[in-house]
Amino acid sequence: MENLNRTFARRLYISHLIATTERPSVPVLMEITAWPRRTIQDVIKAIPGMGINVYFKQDGRRNNDGYYVIDNWGAINPIWLKNNIDSVKRALEAK
Repeated sequence: MENLNRTFARRLYISHLIATTERPSVPVLMEITAWPRRTIQDVIKAIPGMGINVYFKQDGRRNNDGYYVIDNWGAINPIWLKNNIDSVKRALEAK
């Protein structure tokens, strides 16, 4: 996976974090990744283009109270992703 596209790797990484983090909101994902808010939002918006169904689950009174949930992985195998997440992270670090 040395040649994994960084854009694709970002989408895989955020998908993995959404699936494995408790209440994965944009601020939580920003804290984990140290990425800017806009980057996180753009990546989440692009995830459905890979066939993964991700949605925001409202959980509170304000519009932004809640977190993201994946309810269908499409062609992506979440077990494969979990087993290969270190390779995905390395692809993000490569220049």
